[in-house]
Parts: sequence; structure tokens; C-alpha cells
Amino acid sequence: MTEYLSLFLFLGAVIVLLMGYSVAFSLAGTGLLFAGIGTLTGDFDSVFLEAIPNRLFGIMNNEVLIAVPLFVFMGVMLEKSKIAEGLLDTMSILFGSLNGGLGISVTIVGMLLAASTGIVGATVVTMGLLSLPTMLRRGYDPQVACGVICASGTLGQIIPPSIVLVLLGDVISSAYQQSQIDLGMFSPETVTVGDLFLGALIPGLLLVVAYSLYIVGKAIVSPSSVPAIPKEERDAVDNLWLKVLSALVPPLMLIGLVLGSILGGFATPTEAAAVGAIGAVILALFKRNFNMKTLTAVMRSTTQVSSMVFIILVGASIFSLVFRGFGGDDMVRDFLTDLPGGVWGALAVVMLVMFFLGFFLDFIEITFVVVPIVAPILLTMGLDPIWLGIMIALNLQTSFLTPPFGFALFYLRGVAPESISTGQIYRGVIPFICIQLCMLGLLAAWPALATWLPHFVYG
Repeated sequence: MTEYLSLFLFLGAVIVLLMGYSVAFSLAGTGLLFAGIGTLTGDFDSVFLEAIPNRLFGIMNNEVLIAVPLFVFMGVMLEKSKIAEGLLDTMSILFGSLNGGLGISVTIVGMLLAASTGIVGATVVTMGLLSLPTMLRRGYDPQVACGVICASGTLGQIIPPSIVLVLLGDVISSAYQQSQIDLGMFSPETVTVGDLFLGALIPGLLLVVAYSLYIVGKAIVSPSSVPAIPKEERDAVDNLWLKVLSALVPPLMLIGLVLGSILGGFATPTEAAAVGAIGAVILALFKRNFNMKTLTAVMRSTTQVSSMVFIILVGASIFSLVFRGFGGDDMVRDFLTDLPGGVWGALAVVMLVMFFLGFFLDFIEITFVVVPIVAPILLTMGLDPIWLGIMIALNLQTSFLTPPFGFALFYLRGVAPESISTGQIYRGVIPFICIQLCMLGLLAAWPALATWLPHFVYG
């Protein structure tokens, strides 16, 4: 009976979410309601309720999670101070002589903005506002333009440094330690955020290259759909290379400093995020775009996003604790271990479930609700934690692109002009979804794409 209550708990949370209530309060409220019912019927041990305060204090005392608001501040500052806008204008002129050059520029700038922001919605909206009108004005096929923007915006899931990998790294680390306990083993080794950053680097860059190659192929097959910028417009720009260097080098140096300090072991993710936040302020000062209005807007956006992340984390922690109290983790373990195909069958089911959940839930909810339940089980079956983390991130990135419910599509629909139809946005992302699926298949076939670099650097 207890295990059935864990199933009803999950279904209850889904129903409440579909009714339109806030994710954080839906998870926490449903969990507490079922915990109360279970305590009255004797099916739930109150010891799990007593553990909730300790779990919440553990979240607030987690030094790794302090990196979240700092990384968000860094990305929003680069956006609000118009550094991203200047970078896009300059890069588009640099590649403007080529058919598809503007699309490649959008991909590169989207990669940099995604790396610094790490929030899919923020990146897609920003790129949509900055680049979509420009691409349409210069004769780009609306489908191609929408596809490039959506795909580039979701790179924040996989390109380090990003808060997605910070949050996922913390959860995967806890799952790895739990799997060691379940196996009756003790190992001082753990999985760090730096491991996931290194593991995501090669797959992320391969995706950027694949996106660019697709645009080049589009330029060869149908040059009219991705035209070059007129020569007179390019010639009107003075000191092009100086402008390119001044626009490209500072944000690259900032991201390189943040990422390099983590990967080199010179700083923790939190310390590196603090350096990134200060560096973004310094860049805004040099660009003369830093003032009290900008700072107020950045602080407000940072507070909103950070509050959303942490309140969801609190709600998800309560929900997962109650789910475990009902024996739900044992039920999931029995289900996955009994599937045909062994570990690969279990992995396929988990990835499929996460893919569909990505239509309705953001990565934060999936990371804090689903991953803590399934990751320890998969890790006890012998999967590499770094590879599993990158597979999950890439899978969710694909889900956020997929019609009809992909989040990136809705974000772009919200800022796209009325002349762009929803069908055009859906059709535009299909080639990029195919690229994503191919990358997911490559990563499944060759786990070394994610594991080689961390093992090479850290031994």
C-alpha cells in the first residue's frame, strides 16, 4: 500500500501542476499533504518530516549553490549593458560577406551568451529581440532564422560555465555518493562541477560546429535563404578588425578566466562565479554602459531568477523526501532493474521519460525531482556519473527544442513579430533537433566524448 501512495503522490503533483499552480508550491504542498495523510494512516514514518528542516538548512549552507546567483548576475550584466548586442553587430559584419554568415554569427554569439547566462529563456528571448529583426530585414528565410535562434539559445544547457551544469553537478555528486553507499562501498572520490564542465566542453563545441556546418550547407544548397550582407553596408564600417577585437576579446577573456580558474583548480565554482560577476561589471564600465538604472535592472533580474531556482529547490527537496518516505525510490529501483536490456534498457526509459517531462517542466524541476531518484539507481548499475550528467543535459536540451511543447519555441513565439507563424518556428527547429539526436547518439556510442577530457585533466 505504501508504494502505491508514492505513485499517487507523483500523480497528484502532476495534476496540481496541470491545474496551473506554481511548480515550487505544487511540489511542496502535495508532498506535505500526502505526508500528513500517510502519518494519519500509519503508512508514513514521521522521521522523514523531521528531516525536512535539516534538508533545507543543507540547501542554504551549500557553498556550490552560491554560484547560481553570481553566474546569473554575470550573464544578465552582459545582456543589460549591451555587450551582447555590440558583439552580435560586429560578428555579423565580420562574417557578412558569406552567405549564411549572419546565421553563423548568431550561433557564436548565442553560444557565448548561453555560456554566461545559462538560462534558456533569457538567451532565446535576448537573441530573438536582437537578431531576429536583423535577419528578417536582410532577407533570411524566417524558418532558418527561427531555428538558428532557438538552437543557439538552448546551448546554455551544455556549454560551460552555466548554472544548469552547476545545479546538475551538485545533484549528480550526491547521487554518486548515495550509489556508493548502496553498493556498500566508500570512496573519497566524488563528482565535481568542474568534472561536468570538462565533460560538456567537447559535446558542446561539437554542437556549435554542427550548427555552423548546417548553415554552411544551407548557404550552398539555397543561398537565397541565407543571403550575405550587402557590400556597401560592410564597407561603411571603419576599423572592422579593431571593433571585432574590442567586442569579442573582453567577453571571451571573462568566460575563459571563469572556466579556466575552475578547470585549473585555482578556484571553486563559487569563487570563479564571483570573479565572473565582478568582471562583467568591469566590462560594462569600460563600455560606458554601467549606471544605476542598469545595475538596478540587473539586480532585479538576478533576484527573480535566483529566488525561482531556490524556492523550486526547496519544494523539490520536500517532495523527494516524502517520495522516499513512501518507498518510491525502491519501487523505481525495482522497475528499472527488472526492465529487459539491463542498464541500457533502464537508461533508455529514463531518458525517454525526462525527454517528455522537458515539455512541461523546466530543467530545474527535473534536476531536483527526477535526477535524485533515478541517478543513484543508474549509477549502481555501473554508469559513469560524468557521462550520465552530460547525457541528461543534452537530452533536456533536445526536449526544449522539440515541438509542440518545447520551451524555447514558446519563448521565441513571445518576442517574434506577428508575421512569423508558429508553424514556421516549428519547422525551423527540425534540422537542429536532428543534429541534437545525432549528437546524443554519438555520445551514447562513444562515452569518451564526455569522459576523456575530465580523466585527462584530473587523472
